[in-house]
Amino acid sequence: MRKQLYVSCFFLLISLSITAQKPSKLTTNQIYEKVQKLNFLGTALYIAAHPDDENTRLIAYLANNVKARTAYLSLTRGDGGQNLIGSEMRELLGVIRTQELLAARGVDGGKQLFSRANDFGYSKHPDETLEIWQKDKVLADVVWAIRNFKPDVIINRFNHKTPGTTHGHHTSSAMLSVEAFDLAGDKTKYPEQLKLTDVWKPNRLFYNTSWWFYGSRENFEKADKSKMLSFDVGVYYPLKGLSNNEVASMARSQHLCQGFGTLTTRGSQTEYVEFLKGDFPKDKEDIFSGINTTWNRIVDGGEIGDILYDVEKNFDFVNPSKHLPALLKAYQKIQNLEDKHWKEIKLKEIKTIIEACAGLYLEASANSNSAVPNASIELNFEVLNRSTVSMELEAIKILPEGKGLQKNIDLSTNKKSTFKEVITIKNKEFSAPYWLNQPWDLGMYTVENQELIGKPETPRPIEIQYDLMINNVKISFTKPIVYRYSQRDKGEIYEPFEVLPKVTTQLKDKVLLFAENKPQKVSVIVRSGEKNVSGKTSLIVPNGWNVSPKEIDFSIAQKNDIQVVDFMVSPTDKESEGKLKAIAVIDGKEYTQELVEINYNHIPKQSVLLSSEAKVVRLNIKKEGKLIGYIQGSGDAVPESLRQIGYEVKELDINTINAKNLNQFDAVVIGIRAYNTKKALQFKQKYILEYVKNGGNVIVQYNTNRRVDIKAPFELTLSRDRVTDENATVRILAKEHSLLNYPNKISESDFNGWVQERGLYFPNKWSKEYTPILAMNDKNESSKEGSLLIAKYGKGNYIYTGISFFRELPAGVSGAYKLFANMLSVEKEK
Repeated sequence: MRKQLYVSCFFLLISLSITAQKPSKLTTNQIYEKVQKLNFLGTALYIAAHPDDENTRLIAYLANNVKARTAYLSLTRGDGGQNLIGSEMRELLGVIRTQELLAARGVDGGKQLFSRANDFGYSKHPDETLEIWQKDKVLADVVWAIRNFKPDVIINRFNHKTPGTTHGHHTSSAMLSVEAFDLAGDKTKYPEQLKLTDVWKPNRLFYNTSWWFYGSRENFEKADKSKMLSFDVGVYYPLKGLSNNEVASMARSQHLCQGFGTLTTRGSQTEYVEFLKGDFPKDKEDIFSGINTTWNRIVDGGEIGDILYDVEKNFDFVNPSKHLPALLKAYQKIQNLEDKHWKEIKLKEIKTIIEACAGLYLEASANSNSAVPNASIELNFEVLNRSTVSMELEAIKILPEGKGLQKNIDLSTNKKSTFKEVITIKNKEFSAPYWLNQPWDLGMYTVENQELIGKPETPRPIEIQYDLMINNVKISFTKPIVYRYSQRDKGEIYEPFEVLPKVTTQLKDKVLLFAENKPQKVSVIVRSGEKNVSGKTSLIVPNGWNVSPKEIDFSIAQKNDIQVVDFMVSPTDKESEGKLKAIAVIDGKEYTQELVEINYNHIPKQSVLLSSEAKVVRLNIKKEGKLIGYIQGSGDAVPESLRQIGYEVKELDINTINAKNLNQFDAVVIGIRAYNTKKALQFKQKYILEYVKNGGNVIVQYNTNRRVDIKAPFELTLSRDRVTDENATVRILAKEHSLLNYPNKISESDFNGWVQERGLYFPNKWSKEYTPILAMNDKNESSKEGSLLIAKYGKGNYIYTGISFFRELPAGVSGAYKLFANMLSVEKEK
């Protein structure tokens, strides 16, 4: 039975993955649910810090049971986390998590908003968070979100009253929400926003509490609940054939890069929200109690309500097109509303319903997934009316330029109309993620266009407006251009259509290490964005470095083809760091960007443009040994980093590990979270310890401390201890230990220039066999001495480290390389 449940859930998720990139086609059940939502004029905003903070149960309940317009404001895009499905990190991970949130909202019915805050990693206190985030800017973004989305109800995920007890980002999100609740209605605050929006005063503010925040269920049972509202979010939706919790689980499972794929759940479940500000609802089971959520909420809305409530009451699930006359009448009345906010929202909603009831199919597909500015592209149009209602396609317009093309095509029932048009790309801006268009800092992305702030993604570069006449009512629908094709092993595939540069360049390696004063070959991959592209490419190197030749010609005949050109780069004599930049020049115009494509089944394909550059590091590093065995955990780039300094690294299949095949290695390294994610590793531990006992070196990188046994040779207890300040002072405890002296001398200066953090999940208890090497701590905290432990076991050495080498090595941190080389070489001088 359990197996059957798992299989059912699996196929639901696979189905979502397959259709993730396709335009939605509504069933009559879904149309009816949209009519219900059309008739509810209430708005809720849920606020937290990260993509995985959202409570999908409550969002799904508000969106599907209450029928409220519901959004999740995630202050960050999750850029500082980890990726369990690929190698993308930092800003590229933020792009993935953005799309996973949009996929989740596509399941639970919510909308998605963001601020400009950058997820810089774990923070222990909101004081640190708000300093790095530049509090006023993020607060302005929260106020902007409230003023634009205009929620009646705001719900915080976290408690604003408990700074220092949880992630600083979490508490900060709640503190900012509490402050913005009052500021959004004050016209003297952030007045520059009021050129584009209006002030707004929400009715009430809540905190989404639970027994978890009280320490135990027993404590929560005893807690004063006089200011709490509760809801059974386990309701069943017959129209969906799913319970709310099943919908929520499916939404949560869209966060695949965080490993949140889960089984669906069913049955009664209570959610609690604690009242913080505003007016307290009279009915403690209705979060919108006392707020007018009917069409009578707006001037002249009553007549519209009379029409649409009747459509809802008498909805025809077999032939929804019979409601088109009434829907079109309501559409005309909505067009005349004075309330701009609700007019815009309800026009969009009712047009979606009209389109679905008419069985309208409107599509413009390009012959490829991208084009360059000023290029001409051919579009294949398909227009189809699958209802019996009178309909005509009068014209199409190319947006944003507004060029109109008259059509006057009679759309007879189920008679497909197809035609082609050639259009010219007028866009000057590329269609990559807008928050990555300008350089950013540790805490904030730079977005100068106020209207873009908060949007989950960049608006589509080109859209088609279809001007129709339906039952003598003029109505327009706007659709993006798509790229549609098929593969025999996958079927029909949709991709977004992008506007991209004529040429992009990519440095093959993002960090280039020069361990000796010798030139190295540096390869630049030149990629064309259209046919017959030619020009010159060159490298800009730091002062004191040299490159030969100065420039190289390239010529590429086919679109999306590449040409690899090789330069020889010579470093300085002394240790130094800098940036290497690749530039392509065509007809005097410089192109300095790299195209990164992210393509997973569960999200639309993403085209990201970043500065085409790499970090170059000249370091005097020594090492012993040559062949390293690497056991990957949740995935990291450490193997490639070790290859950069001359090691031969062989990545091992856990299932093939035995006593014999480990003996070939000079050292064995176990990747991050391996014991958390690779259950088979515990069965191979005997071989790993035998390898150490016989004289090998094993380095185990960090694991989280929940439900894990790393099976160390001596007692070792993992904790949640971490040092989040990458500039925290590092004190050397074992100055004479060979790990700090051979083959490289390690000093405090080797801990300069680290990124994001020092380390995480340090052991806090260990047996006498271990020698602690380093001590460090965040401000106002006790010393943490478990970041790097080494123990002699038999003839070899067992090393456990929570130091975040998985971040430092790919970032080209010199001291991290030296320390890691010493760990691999420990006692090799004998």
